[in-house]
Amino acid sequence: MGVAGEKFQLGTVGALSLSVVSSVSIVICNKALMSSLGFNFATTLTSWHLLVTFCSLHVALCMKLFEHKPFDARTVMGFGVLNGISIGLLNLSLGFNSVGFYQMTKLAIIPCTVILETLFFRKKFSRTIKLSLSVLLLGVGVATVTDLQLNAVGSVLSLLAIITTCIAQIMTNTIQKKFKVSSTQLLYQSCPYQALTLFLIGPFLDGFLTNQNVFAFDYTTQVLFFIVLSCLISVSVNFSTFLVIGKTSPVTYQVLGHLKTCLVLTFGYVLLHDPFSWRNILGILIAVIGMVLYSYFCTRETQQKPAEVSPQVIQVKESESNPLISDSLNAAENGGSTTDDEPLKVPMWSSKYSRA
Repeated sequence: MGVAGEKFQLGTVGALSLSVVSSVSIVICNKALMSSLGFNFATTLTSWHLLVTFCSLHVALCMKLFEHKPFDARTVMGFGVLNGISIGLLNLSLGFNSVGFYQMTKLAIIPCTVILETLFFRKKFSRTIKLSLSVLLLGVGVATVTDLQLNAVGSVLSLLAIITTCIAQIMTNTIQKKFKVSSTQLLYQSCPYQALTLFLIGPFLDGFLTNQNVFAFDYTTQVLFFIVLSCLISVSVNFSTFLVIGKTSPVTYQVLGHLKTCLVLTFGYVLLHDPFSWRNILGILIAVIGMVLYSYFCTRETQQKPAEVSPQVIQVKESESNPLISDSLNAAENGGSTTDDEPLKVPMWSSKYSRA
């Protein structure tokens, strides 16, 4: 248990670090592409991201860097299409709402995820975890939410975006545990469906939001350079998204997402000289405190659980030599680990990037 635990912790830290670095890099790259060069076709660009990610993983498969493990085709197709729809809805939400309301939409994903996991997976969140999440949300809200202009269509789109995003991220964690597939295997199989969904709706959605035609855009050498760079970084972004959710939880991934938001604000001020106020600084400080508290309480609870459940584990091993998959899934969803002899093998921003 000790050796396996150490490997899991090292893998988790690496996944979190990769996710932060790649996500912040792609936001800065896309900000230059959209703000400076006028390429505002977010949904179509995301479909290209996913296509490049699939091609890269196919090359890795041919080089035998990971093993292809097919499983339930309908589950993969439904998961891929749902992911694509959630990305499109998030972009629509940004198009129909003010930036402040869009930020509130992103903030609402955490409590929605907590509610869904509590209702459908019977996962319990302690008061200290809920408190740390509240502090985090307060800080991000203070730092990012500026105006709240409501409209009926925008509110409905935001609600749909929240629900689909939460379900997609919970499914990412659940599918990896249930079918015992790695993040790479799941990403490889679901990428084509995500890319196809966004490729079909992207040009129409972007045209509706920008009144421009993505195919009639003036693709200069500089624009092509940043598009290629964005697509290459997206491979790391997409892979780390699946890796983080598979190794931790959808809630932890959302917490990480708000850390990225704070880092993007900071880098935007330092590198791009974006406007920055004392409200931004105060919000970031409060958010960092919430993240530190969340990490501390999660670590403490994780260390306490093995000692509490060890007598039960011994009894289960004596009575059952082959536990059901559903039992492993329930244990994983309630904060426990999956079977130690078959850990998740390591070879969505999931392609969802914010417009800073």
